[in-house]
Amino acid sequence: MKKKILTTLIGCMALVAGIIYAADHIDAPGVTGPGGTSMGNDLTDIYAFQNPSDNSKMVLVCNVQGLMSPTATASAKFANNTMYEMNIDNTGDNVEDLVIQFLVQNNKVRAYGPFTPLSTGMASTVKADAVYTETTVTPYGTAPIVGTNTNGIKIFAGPRDDPFFFDLARFKEILGGTQTGFRNPGVDAFAGTNVMSLVIELPKSMLGTGASINYWCETKTK
Repeated sequence: MKKKILTTLIGCMALVAGIIYAADHIDAPGVTGPGGTSMGNDLTDIYAFQNPSDNSKMVLVCNVQGLMSPTATASAKFANNTMYEMNIDNTGDNVEDLVIQFLVQNNKVRAYGPFTPLSTGMASTVKADAVYTETTVTPYGTAPIVGTNTNGIKIFAGPRDDPFFFDLARFKEILGGTQTGFRNPGVDAFAGTNVMSLVIELPKSMLGTGASINYWCETKTK
């Protein structure tokens, strides 16, 4: 088994109950480097929801590289030296019981797992002999390329319109005391911007038998 120890750069957490998400756009220079030179490590949002047409399946999403213009999106890539790790706690103790590890190399992405991690916390070991699902990173402006596995897993990796909606201007006005609430409809501050998305659909049975899970993502580098 080939092993690599990786160290956590940034984490983002969401508790799954219906649809709950966490948002974070533009991380600190300690994560992205001076001037945002390593944006492949910059987590934005994560999502977890049931497949609307098959409630036996769960969809997990991890987005990185937020606020990209269409021009920037055309040349955006996932970092080759980074592992994108989805963490699942199915016992309620906020410690990962299962992980899904995404590795990208030469425009190919492999999603290993879910499997019981060899270690928990800030450092991870790549379990290269775990069952994996593979696909090609979808280029900007093309039809989605979806990788499948006989165990019911599907994965996608590539650019997508940023799904997070937030009326930032009105939020600032509320904080400043000039407004008392959000307008309806609001104005999306993220309209026209894109993210790089990692998506996996898998049978719920692979995530444990509990009624709920805790789910968070990390980017880790060697």
